[in-house]
Amino acid sequence: MRSSRTNLLVAVLLLAVTSAAAAQEKAAPMKSHMQKAEVSDAQYTAQALSAAPKSIAKDASVVRMDEDGKMRTLREGKNGFTCMVMATNKMCNDANSMDFFGAMMKGESPTDKLGISYMLAGDEGASNTDPKATKKTADNHWVVTGPHIMVTGATSKSLGYTEAADPDPTQPFMMWAGTPYEHAMVPVAGSKPMAKTAMAESDKK
Repeated sequence: MRSSRTNLLVAVLLLAVTSAAAAQEKAAPMKSHMQKAEVSDAQYTAQALSAAPKSIAKDASVVRMDEDGKMRTLREGKNGFTCMVMATNKMCNDANSMDFFGAMMKGESPTDKLGISYMLAGDEGASNTDPKATKKTADNHWVVTGPHIMVTGATSKSLGYTEAADPDPTQPFMMWAGTPYEHAMVPVAGSKPMAKTAMAESDKK
């Protein structure tokens, strides 16, 4: 039962991300398909597992969405974490964070249970104020974060981190503050210089 539930949540997450990335793929369809074809399952697995610490990655499940929209489990795990590559972002989620982000993608109320999601490879950026945004605009407070973990659920809101729309991404902050999907972003392992650089470039524009 737990495996079926996890697979359903994974499918919801990946289908939503695939839809969000569709516009970008239309801009360069040949390049997109070539990149997908070049990444073998072994390479994909390595990329997905890079999101988590080795102690988590070694026993985590790995899932992948095929071009036809079908979700495949590349590796069965045994520690409750599921690793994947969503668009170009690599993440590894426990069951509660899977519930949380699955609810977000469906526009439903998220779980209040504490969840942990690892993104130790950093991310390509997201709006810090609009959970539905798929690309940077002049006023959606786009922020790029280096290696970090996400803490979801009611507990994250009591951590006391800044709720600023344009936070310093090298310091802990709350993403999507004031929305049902508010969660904590906690930089770890010495955030990549790209985080501050992206913020500075955004200020110039």
